[in-house]
Amino acid sequence: MDFRDKQAIYLQIGEYIFEQILLKKYPMGEKIPSIRDLAVALEVNPNTVQRTYDFLQQKEIIQMKRGIGYFVAEDAEDKILSFRREQFIETELPNVFRNLHLLKIDFEDLKAQYQQYIQENFNTNI
Repeated sequence: MDFRDKQAIYLQIGEYIFEQILLKKYPMGEKIPSIRDLAVALEVNPNTVQRTYDFLQQKEIIQMKRGIGYFVAEDAEDKILSFRREQFIETELPNVFRNLHLLKIDFEDLKAQYQQYIQENFNTNI
């Protein structure tokens, strides 16, 4: 995993887990990697992964079952989508709108590019 300098590593790991859940690689109700296993896989300190898991528990994305491990919450996908949409609208969308305006890109052009991107990257029809 390539980490960015401007965001805490534990949050970047959280985003990675969000993506795995949204892509159904970590299904609802299923066990996720242990702190140690994920730390080894991502080449980070286990304390960093622990911080990530604490954050995900606070957001009710994962649940710990004592003695068994961490599991994806049944409504994790809805909570992730809500959290990520709010984050996107607050932090990224203003910059996207600014660039669209400055570059004179209209929404029809944007829609066509978006549909092409989805088809090429996710094999899905819109």
